Amino acid sequence: MLLVCMIRDGLAFLIVWEIMSISSFLLVIFESEKKETLKIGINYLVQMHIGLVFIMSAFLLAFIQSNSTFGFEGVVIFFTKNQPFLVFFLFFIGFGIKAGFVPIHTWLPHAHPAAPSHVSGIMSGVMVKLGIYGIIRITLMLTSDLLLIGEIILIISLLTGIFGILNASIHRDFKKMLAYCTIENIGIIGLGIGLFLIGKGLNNIPLMIIGLSGALLHTLNHSLFKSLLFYSAGSVYQQTHTRDMENLGVLIHKMPQTAGLFLIGSLAIGGLPPFNGFVSEFIIYGGFINCFNQVGLVHATLMITALASLALIGGLSLLTFTKTFGVVFLVNPLKKLLHTPKEVSLSMRIPQYVIVAIILLIGLFPQLFFNQIIGII
Repeated sequence: MLLVCMIRDGLAFLIVWEIMSISSFLLVIFESEKKETLKIGINYLVQMHIGLVFIMSAFLLAFIQSNSTFGFEGVVIFFTKNQPFLVFFLFFIGFGIKAGFVPIHTWLPHAHPAAPSHVSGIMSGVMVKLGIYGIIRITLMLTSDLLLIGEIILIISLLTGIFGILNASIHRDFKKMLAYCTIENIGIIGLGIGLFLIGKGLNNIPLMIIGLSGALLHTLNHSLFKSLLFYSAGSVYQQTHTRDMENLGVLIHKMPQTAGLFLIGSLAIGGLPPFNGFVSEFIIYGGFINCFNQVGLVHATLMITALASLALIGGLSLLTFTKTFGVVFLVNPLKKLLHTPKEVSLSMRIPQYVIVAIILLIGLFPQLFFNQIIGII
């Protein structure tokens, strides 16, 4: 994953991308004695290779038409001399499969629950963000068709966010619910990217900064609170051996620290202050609100729709996690567990406390992180 973010040469990039996919496939099928897990792992590997084909096709097309190097430098030259639409969306599909944009998300709700919880935390918190990294890296190279591409990404992201949270609200499987919440938050990050491209197309620098900084900060924030939620879910699963929320209940008495950690993660992902999720979502909200008077009627309508959809996503997220926390930790279960759960070991709780500290740090002192992101931009 580190090499993916460091390499500029196209062939080397494809090689390390493939190594990342194969190694994560081996983590997904960790419990390989289960036939269903193997089936999910193979589905994941196939879709990762489909994504690789799209990324490779984009590099090849840019290389052939630009008569330059096979890599990101060749893509920059191609974008300056040619229409970028086809090559960009080949990249977008390839990276979007990894990120989990609708409708190319189908591996994600199955692979995350199948993997061990600490692996799910890494995949949801970090690995899917490499798809976002790839999209942002290609987006920053664009010089034309910015408005059209930005509008398309904005619409896809709206559908992704709404689809993700609607599915999360109805699932009984603890980890599958969290997987669909990953799709929801990928949609929120995509809203920031779309906002950035529209701002760049309109030569609106404040809109560009708000969109890209909101997307980058929410990428960081989601990696924190989603890892915390998956680790808390893993603690519950270790003690109860079930992911069905209907079979859980009143765990707050037996696992009070895990309940508190999950509650903080729920408040953060719901976008409530003083937690980090509020900061990045507030920045994206601000971008939609502040640009109404600076764009035309068509774009203003799109911004209002996006703003309303983001509010809907936030409300459904609060509803989903209120229900989840209540069912898992507060209400009486429908049937008793075969054994009495207890609090997990300190070694399992320490990483979660570290994440909570960072969540609160970003939530209470957002200007420190916002200024750093502005400096990067």
